[in-house]
Amino acid sequence: MAGKRIYLSPPHMTGNEKKYINEAFESNWVAPLGPNVDRFEKELASYVGLEDAVAVSSGTAAIHLSLVLLGIKPEDKVFCSTLTFVATANPIIYMGATPVFIDSEPETWNISPQALLRALREAEKNNALPKAVIVVNLYGQSAKMKEIMEICENYNIPVIEDSAESLGSSYLGKKSGTFGKFGIYSFNGNKIITTSGGGMLVSKDIDALKEARNLAAQARDPVPYYLHSKIGYNYRMSNILAGIGRAQLANLDQRIEEKRDVFNRYKDELSNIEGIDFLPELQNTISNRWLTVAAINKEKLKIQPAQIIEALEEENIEARHIWKPLHTQPIFKGYEYYTHSEGCSVSEKLFDCGICLPSGSCMTVSEQDRVIDILKLKLK
Repeated sequence: MAGKRIYLSPPHMTGNEKKYINEAFESNWVAPLGPNVDRFEKELASYVGLEDAVAVSSGTAAIHLSLVLLGIKPEDKVFCSTLTFVATANPIIYMGATPVFIDSEPETWNISPQALLRALREAEKNNALPKAVIVVNLYGQSAKMKEIMEICENYNIPVIEDSAESLGSSYLGKKSGTFGKFGIYSFNGNKIITTSGGGMLVSKDIDALKEARNLAAQARDPVPYYLHSKIGYNYRMSNILAGIGRAQLANLDQRIEEKRDVFNRYKDELSNIEGIDFLPELQNTISNRWLTVAAINKEKLKIQPAQIIEALEEENIEARHIWKPLHTQPIFKGYEYYTHSEGCSVSEKLFDCGICLPSGSCMTVSEQDRVIDILKLKLK
């Protein structure tokens, strides 16, 4: 009989969340906004080394607001990582703009600088440069932000850093999400910290964040009655959820240690098996290892990722395929796509061989041993 369910990345409560929730109830700050929201914004901004942040209802909302603040218009082009969750690109469609998808590269599995540069050179020739580039930091691993920022700055194109999966990770000594014009984080239930649902927008541009607050609260004009001169959105985080976030944020560094311990146990136990390779950690970076992700060599191991996922599921253990590249999704059929190199689509190869293993920060060693034992049996 299968044991207790092991989830991919379940919420991990600290025990202090109720303190902030109770404060919200006792003060009757149960509607959107309130003291927890204000403090959560300041505490997160301080953690990532910035002055301010805007708490919103989701990471998707933060990306959408970024595009609005950048003045993206219908038919504008926005370049976007292809190996990511659909929420990264959906806001481009909300704006009526056109996504152009950029392949991954092997060292980080993130957006390929050489594919990005080739796409920009071609766009410049056609007088069709994008109005923004959305870069994803996949599974906690930072993209090659130094090269990417140099390329984009050369073309004067703003970067939105989708750090939904990489809160707490760092690159060249700076926190993930702080390199571009805007950075976004997600606090969905499966992320390294959670507010059950929510997100955060960060930027060095304080005026832009002030405008984001206004837009996220239905864009009310500053007069003593309800006057609206522009379209706004109902995107602000509730005071209750922000209270959960404050307790979670206080434990973020511990969660990163726990996630990295999970990764290291997998690597120590499985890396001697020829044909399994884990998502690399780029030099001078620290990944939060939100999920432990590996590539399976199907020829050497004579097994498909789907078979491993099925075998784990039979034992009541959740594992998943990695993200299916957006350029292969039905909703994005026909949009432009630039491969890492000619005839080499890295993202498609990764999807074909990639697997996400259970990586909860509250996962016990005995639970992880259950997973490892099945993997060793299937991969031998």
